[in-house]
Amino acid sequence: STTILGDTGLIYVMCFVCVCMQAIQGNDITVKSYKVESRITSRFAHTTVKSSVVNSGHNAQSIGFNVEIPKRAFINNFTMNVNGITFTGSVKEKSVARNLYAQARARGKAAGIVRYSMETFRTEVHVPPGSKVEFELHYQEMMQRKLGVYQHTVHLQPGRLVPLLQVDVYIFEPKGIKFVTASNTLGEQFSDLTKITHTKEKAHIVFKPTLQQQCKCENCTESAVDGVFTVKYDVERESNAGELQVSEGHFVQFFAPSDLSPLSKNIVFVIDVSGSMWGLKMKQTVEAMQAILDDLSMDDYFSIIDFNHNVRCWNEDLVQASSIQVNEAKKYIQSIKPNGGTNINEALLRAVQMLLRASNQGLIDPRSVSMIILVSDGDPTVGEIKLSTIQKNVKRVMREEFSLYSLGIGFDVDFDFLERIAMDNRGIAQRIYANHDAADQLKTFYSQVSSPLLRTIAIHFPENAVNNVTQNRFDKFFHGSELIVAGKLQPSDLTTLQSLTTASANMDLNIQTEADIHGLDSVLSTHQHSFTGFARQMWAYITVNQLLAERSLAPTANKKRRITQRIMALAVEHQFVTPFTAMLVEGHDQGGAERLIADSPRDSKHGCCSMQQLLYAKPQWIQPTYAPTQEATGTLESTIITSVDNDPHFIIHFPKSNMDICFNIDSKPGHILNLISDPGTGVTINGQLVGSKKMKNNKIDTYFGTISIYSKTHGVQVIVGTNRIDLMEGRNNHSFSWGATAELVLDRVTIVKEEHVTVTIDGKISVMVLLHRVWKKHPVQVDFLGVYMSSDNKYSTRVHGLIGQFAQEPELKVYGVHEGADPKKKEATMVVKGNKVAVTRGWQKDYRRDKKRGSDVYCWFIHNNGKGFIDGSYTSYILPQLDSFLTAI
Repeated sequence: STTILGDTGLIYVMCFVCVCMQAIQGNDITVKSYKVESRITSRFAHTTVKSSVVNSGHNAQSIGFNVEIPKRAFINNFTMNVNGITFTGSVKEKSVARNLYAQARARGKAAGIVRYSMETFRTEVHVPPGSKVEFELHYQEMMQRKLGVYQHTVHLQPGRLVPLLQVDVYIFEPKGIKFVTASNTLGEQFSDLTKITHTKEKAHIVFKPTLQQQCKCENCTESAVDGVFTVKYDVERESNAGELQVSEGHFVQFFAPSDLSPLSKNIVFVIDVSGSMWGLKMKQTVEAMQAILDDLSMDDYFSIIDFNHNVRCWNEDLVQASSIQVNEAKKYIQSIKPNGGTNINEALLRAVQMLLRASNQGLIDPRSVSMIILVSDGDPTVGEIKLSTIQKNVKRVMREEFSLYSLGIGFDVDFDFLERIAMDNRGIAQRIYANHDAADQLKTFYSQVSSPLLRTIAIHFPENAVNNVTQNRFDKFFHGSELIVAGKLQPSDLTTLQSLTTASANMDLNIQTEADIHGLDSVLSTHQHSFTGFARQMWAYITVNQLLAERSLAPTANKKRRITQRIMALAVEHQFVTPFTAMLVEGHDQGGAERLIADSPRDSKHGCCSMQQLLYAKPQWIQPTYAPTQEATGTLESTIITSVDNDPHFIIHFPKSNMDICFNIDSKPGHILNLISDPGTGVTINGQLVGSKKMKNNKIDTYFGTISIYSKTHGVQVIVGTNRIDLMEGRNNHSFSWGATAELVLDRVTIVKEEHVTVTIDGKISVMVLLHRVWKKHPVQVDFLGVYMSSDNKYSTRVHGLIGQFAQEPELKVYGVHEGADPKKKEATMVVKGNKVAVTRGWQKDYRRDKKRGSDVYCWFIHNNGKGFIDGSYTSYILPQLDSFLTAI
């Protein structure tokens, strides 16, 4: 995620949804121009997004700049010019960037930090009337060939009419462009507005709608530009030869042979049929499997394993994909009824055993391709549930010639785990969004791996000619894809570079490729819109991504540290914002304007502009799962008494069903969790975790050490810690100790000595923060806080957060109560929000009346960090700052 911090405020850059220019306050914003330019040279794209905006109103306003970037892209530059004051960015190691930022702030200099995120860049600046702001963002990515096509997308959502709205995509491919097309999801009125100029090696795609064409209707001022602009192309290539390019001391080898017969396949489909797959997920999976099974050829062998708490095999052995067997398999798939838990470990081990048995029995052709395709929507809940152990178990039994592909359905799946276990076993993972076209997503993924053409591919170069070569050995090559190897040239007198590619197919291949070392640079110098540094940046891009994957699988902390150092060094050299680097953004005007922007005066007559606090959002793929029935402008009276206390256990009382529900959030010390986020009332309540002094049962317990109650409407923030209470109103800051009782009128704050703090906002929302003191020399425990919300709180219908989402009581049903493993704790199944969740009956503590011993609350406990009970994953509620808002789940 990205943060740009000024002297008195924060600009937060985050995952969001679109390319957007808009006023955060007021409507008198004029977007003079919005331009996107992409230069794609030899599959490597450098994209620049520029916008010029003027505050044409009579009051100061906030201007936002949002750009959705591809998931695999790295931001590598950002500049902002405000009334002639320029802010530019440079990538540093994370710790270096933080230190330089702190130094800049200490000098009164406006500065900021851009941190790694995944899909959207967002920033905002507050400017006085008449101000002109120019934004410019750069990002880079390597085009991946899928199903015979490279695809480049630009997301457009200006939010208002733009006099100059233009998208330019320039493509240069030395071997020639086979075809190029452009499309968009903006509507029929834009279908004929794209112009494509295409020669043998170059293409230029222009999208430039006029103001009139942008209008949503004949007499309205609302923009109809809202969607995705897509360019697709492929390159000319010899049927079995590679393409070797050399530029600026680096080389890139492309390998995508065609006209080869597909190899036969041995596939075990492993399908999650637990209760959480019930409904649309299962329907879409069945629909996709019907088509996938029809796609099998007579030379293929397959079987199906479906699993919940048990594991079942459609057939214990691989069978030939004859029409009879395929039809039987389709009938079996249609008969599945999801229910129960999730035993991923046993299901995967059974799949590997099936392939091993077929191999030992001689049923597998040595030249065929063997794979497991896992489809799941959740974490393991039955059998072995420790993810690292499951990963080790599968890795231990898998053979080198087998691959595992993981498909994660829905937003709450642990995709990181599915990705790790796939990469660890020569496969890839893909997220499948659980919506109306999930079946098409599943079929599209299968299409990418359904036609293997080659096995055991190796691309060799002369040892004395190259170094720092990226991965050059690959298990498989699939029809429509491409293998890419990059590296550096060693100093030599060579005028050409040669490569040798070997591979196994229905026949063994040996392919030689040669390239002129200086020829391409002279060609690139004559093309105005080519990206001359493509080979150097592509090598760095591939290397960094491979190191990130290698780090995720590193077995020891020491190895992780060594890989991290390599990533940081490369990312700084090539200016990539990665998880371990950040971009420092600083102003470079040395005159009075820089001083004034840092001073950030409230009166716009005395200065240029100020930077304002932004809201926090999560990635676009996390969809809302609740829909308030009242109007968003109304209020919603809380029907619950909620508390968070002691390692933070959440207790929520639902009066309609007369039920108490409990869950625990098992996060990490330092994490900030959102409890209440209410855009309607402007209130956000967040808590930061602190850890115990020592581990207990190989785990560090976490508690709330700091609670923030922030009212954006009043500009008031109360930060309650275990040592003091801070109250902030604008530039007025006050600190109070727990050592005295006090009543303050900011938004009405009451401090009871060494007991609790109560904060009341507008007489509508009340929060009590309880102080827990422990013996200072206690070997494990630390001081911590509990949080209690009033049952009379009135929120808007837009409220969310770990607690806020339950301001409107959901429908609950508990059934199947039975004895559990612990005779003192009953177990059952709860149906809530369309999910079936395993629950356990037990006791939790409410400390409001008795802070030492607490009052017992008999509640149904939700396991796995409230999964299935809260919207999304608990990680979606982790925020970057104590006063950040949660704006999307």
